[in-house]
Amino acid sequence: MILFGTLVNAAAIIVGSLLGLLLTRIPESIRKTVMQGIGLAVVVLGLKMALGTENILLVIVSIVVGAILGEWINIDHGLNQAGKWLEKKVGGDKQGSIATGFVTATLVYCIGAMGVLGAMDSGLRNNHDILYTKALIDGFSAIIFTSTLGIGVLFSAFPVLLYQGVIALLSTQIYNLVSEKMLDAILLEVTAVGGLMIIAIGINILELKKIQVANMLPALIVAALGVPLVDWLSGIL
Repeated sequence: MILFGTLVNAAAIIVGSLLGLLLTRIPESIRKTVMQGIGLAVVVLGLKMALGTENILLVIVSIVVGAILGEWINIDHGLNQAGKWLEKKVGGDKQGSIATGFVTATLVYCIGAMGVLGAMDSGLRNNHDILYTKALIDGFSAIIFTSTLGIGVLFSAFPVLLYQGVIALLSTQIYNLVSEKMLDAILLEVTAVGGLMIIAIGINILELKKIQVANMLPALIVAALGVPLVDWLSGIL
């Protein structure tokens, strides 16, 4: 079953979030310190991803063009509105708590190499090992996120289900469009661009500065399209 790994990943987030709800009475000082630790770990993860690029100019162009498109579409506003809608339906301890947890967790779980590679492996080879590993990581992090950010984290399982599910289904036809070598190059640069966004998420968690990371999401598409464009241009110049 192509979508089995994605279903396991989404289920792990839900289970982790439910367990995290049992830890919501942790003292505020401990929550703050734990979130700072998570923020630092997220920044390190983003740096590791971003430094893998072989074309830093493409990464910069992708972020700039993607941010312009994202601001025009206003993706961040859409995600926050979805979070606020959930807040009205479910209720929260304080205004904005569910929206914050939903947006933060959705971005962390959806941006990254494991989600893309794992979903593609599910679609291409019906192999779910990468997504099983991601499910363990996401499940444990959901416990921590939910204990500090609240129940909004649980609802991030649904964007993950949709996002990875679509990639898994589409990847069954991907070799009809690009070669394996080109696909590896695309994944490398998309991962690097995603790494910059992961760093921005870490900065948000650390409360150093509010960055509208969701508005940068089109940069992933720009990078994916930019790799074959650069390859084509280098071939004719």
